[in-house]
Amino acid sequence: MPRPTPTTVAPSTAERVRSACAHAQHAVLAMPGIDTTPISVHHVRQCGDAVIAVPTASVAAVLAGNSGDSGAPAVLELTDHAPLPLREPVRALVWLRGWVRAVPAQAQRALAGEVAKENPHPGLLDIGHGATLLRLVIGSAVVADSTGAESVSSDELRLAQPDPFSAMESAWLQHMDTDHADVVAQLARHLPPSLQRGIVHPLAIDRYGLTLRVEGFDGDHDFRLPFSAPADDIEALGRAVRTLAGCPFLNGLRRI
Repeated sequence: MPRPTPTTVAPSTAERVRSACAHAQHAVLAMPGIDTTPISVHHVRQCGDAVIAVPTASVAAVLAGNSGDSGAPAVLELTDHAPLPLREPVRALVWLRGWVRAVPAQAQRALAGEVAKENPHPGLLDIGHGATLLRLVIGSAVVADSTGAESVSSDELRLAQPDPFSAMESAWLQHMDTDHADVVAQLARHLPPSLQRGIVHPLAIDRYGLTLRVEGFDGDHDFRLPFSAPADDIEALGRAVRTLAGCPFLNGLRRI
């Protein structure tokens, strides 16, 4: 008999990078020989570059403008914070390494409009009014979290998508943490005995599973609970969480 295909229990490294970039609220651009530059808008496009907004008067904007078609070496650092007031709020760090290039002045507004279709960030309204767009052509990416650090190529990144539930993840986690302590307590039953005494919060959720953050006396610990199968839609995601929690209305047989 053929062996059953193993169920994927976690996103790929490229998917983790894309999701962390989508969640990140803080980003800075590092270039050789200058201080880091704050980024007001960042957006990773499917074509394999990142569009970023920097102050027009910044040294980074000047260097990119003088770098020609080849661009200037740079690293974009993004920080993904948990949407909950945790003791250690950083969930992941991402470093996108590549070459930063200027965007012609006449193309700035058009590019801002393209970015706004996928990421309607209010900072895009500042383009041409104190902020300017640059393109970072990504050569490689590294993501680091409590499990360690992993790298991914630009080709893998182009083929990946953020988790399909990334846009609503923050609201889900906040709702679960604030209004469903009973569900979190049920999920915590899956923790190993060494982690049972800490304060438990839901840290992350994606189509493959849910991660708990345990704040203990000996530090913080993250523990992942995989779903039995990837969730394809909101209903399946809720059902998967209820299954892990051992609720009595499993698999949609009973509704509250």
